[in-house]
Amino acid sequence: MPSVTWGVIQGRKEKLVSRVIICDFLKSVGIVPDELEELELPSTVEVMRERVEFLQKIGLTVDDINEYPLMLGCSVRKNIIPVLGYLEKIGIPRARMGEFLKNYPQCLHASVVVELAPVVKFLRGLDVEKQDMGYVLMKYPELLGFKLEGTMSTSVAYLVSIGVNPRDIGPMVTQYPYILGMRVGTMIKPLVDYLVSFGLPKKILARMFEKRAYILGYNLEETVKPNVDCLLSFGIRKEALASIIAQYPQILGLPLKAKLSSQQYFFNLKLKIDPDGFARVIERMPQIVSLNQNVIMKPVDFLLGRGIQVDDVAKMVVKCPQLVALQVGLMKNSYYYFKSEMGRPVKELVEFPEYLTYSLESRIKPRYQRLQSKGIRCSLAWFLNCSDQRFEERLQGEYIEAESVGPSFFVGGKLELPGSEIVSEEEDESDDEILYRRTVSL
Repeated sequence: MPSVTWGVIQGRKEKLVSRVIICDFLKSVGIVPDELEELELPSTVEVMRERVEFLQKIGLTVDDINEYPLMLGCSVRKNIIPVLGYLEKIGIPRARMGEFLKNYPQCLHASVVVELAPVVKFLRGLDVEKQDMGYVLMKYPELLGFKLEGTMSTSVAYLVSIGVNPRDIGPMVTQYPYILGMRVGTMIKPLVDYLVSFGLPKKILARMFEKRAYILGYNLEETVKPNVDCLLSFGIRKEALASIIAQYPQILGLPLKAKLSSQQYFFNLKLKIDPDGFARVIERMPQIVSLNQNVIMKPVDFLLGRGIQVDDVAKMVVKCPQLVALQVGLMKNSYYYFKSEMGRPVKELVEFPEYLTYSLESRIKPRYQRLQSKGIRCSLAWFLNCSDQRFEERLQGEYIEAESVGPSFFVGGKLELPGSEIVSEEEDESDDEILYRRTVSL
């Protein structure tokens, strides 16, 4: 609708004259008016000058206006001020309003009541916190132009259908709002189907997406598939892919070929671990592809400094890669207890390197003291690689039963890598969820 600020109703000739005058003014301030031919302009230069100055005052430059000159068709009082007032009300800082409009100037044409408010209400209905609304919209302002019954609703419905907890949709949108703009048929479902094909249950995928929603943004053809092919080319077994992805989902989006090449060369040069051994290391602890080489060498140097042969250190790392991410101070305490208090040969440590990953104070010492009090002599694995309940059962037993080989992901105590997140334990977890929690905890 024409704005009242446009002045009196003009005839055809006067309109043409006014348009020429306004276009000359825009050119004089550096704005290219070519795209405004089909747009109805105000009748006076003063009104257009007011619009340009107002837009510049909130942080837009002439270049920004040239990127989307149609914003000059918006009335300051009827369009711009109501929209900006609403945006500020829902959490867009006034100081960043220019940045917001630069990214999504189309919102200036929108009706607050008919278009903007319903989208914000929809986001609140997904459990996006009120204080996070500004952050979400600054990150993905195009949300304000989406239709409620379109992509936003279908993407949410599909995620819930594969097992994502509805209560986690809000935090996921806050972390990675772009999921609301992803088409299920062309983006989300193909990625899910591809990952399921490696044996990853949908429940585990749902937990992965809840914690790291940005994984949904990995391009299947350009990033995910090439990275999976890269893992296979480095000797990773196909049956190990599900475990690798569950432990370290970010591996799907890394520049993987360069990282694997660098780490494989490093492991061969410094630790004498051949490509096949390196592949087993990645299968057991995929986070190593992103681990700094200086961090890796500290625990390795500690073990070499204790007189352990480089070949034995290599065997220990292949069997228990978590060693290379341990803090040397904790390793030192556990090692000296092993030598001085337990008086065991280094050969036992080489055979069971997982010993160094357990807590000295909460597991090794108390369990060893129980063994001493009962006069039991056994292997390290027998008294450490079991739950508290199983340990008590073993102490009550009349004989020492043979050790069984545990699952590949069960390799000692919890290891917290820099930036890792421990998944919270919830009641009534399924076997799949317990597997996921354990692997993410590594």
